[in-house]
Amino acid sequence: MSEDFILDTDDIQRRMDGAMASLRTEFGSLRTGRASGSMLEPVMVDAYGSMTPINQVGTVNVPEPRMVTINVWDKGLVGKVEKAIRESGLGINPQLNGTIIMLPIPELNEERRRELTKVAGSYAEHARVSIRNIRRDAMDQIKKAKANGMGEDDQKLWEAEVQDMIDAQIKLVDQALESKQEEIMQV
Repeated sequence: MSEDFILDTDDIQRRMDGAMASLRTEFGSLRTGRASGSMLEPVMVDAYGSMTPINQVGTVNVPEPRMVTINVWDKGLVGKVEKAIRESGLGINPQLNGTIIMLPIPELNEERRRELTKVAGSYAEHARVSIRNIRRDAMDQIKKAKANGMGEDDQKLWEAEVQDMIDAQIKLVDQALESKQEEIMQV
């Protein structure tokens, strides 16, 4: 029975890829001084009695590097969209032009850039913790298999394989963090 133990490395990789996808989404919402439609993803609008993502009440465009526009489909929601953006904590002052809301992206000052690099670091640390939890789950499976009679050599082999996968993924997180911090600090 113990000889039949196969660790589902595809599942481990899928879960680690999920942690990386989550990290990329969080990084995408960080404002870097350049306009990006993804920076509005966390903003929810009170539309028709429920909280709705901003991209479901209007078209989000980036016509130029320092401008995001939202063409709100329902005139009655323009004020609610504007209010949601003001209260989102993005530090952007929306300007109305009929049903189009323009969001000029201001330059980031040095202090705000440093704050954003710390936020990016905390996002990366959350991803690392998720990956370590995946490692813990895999190691628990290996320990159970050893308790069921798997040999010590097989145990060491599986543990080394899991650790190699985890180390590679943590390295990817660190690389993503480094490039995001460089992007934020760019003037």
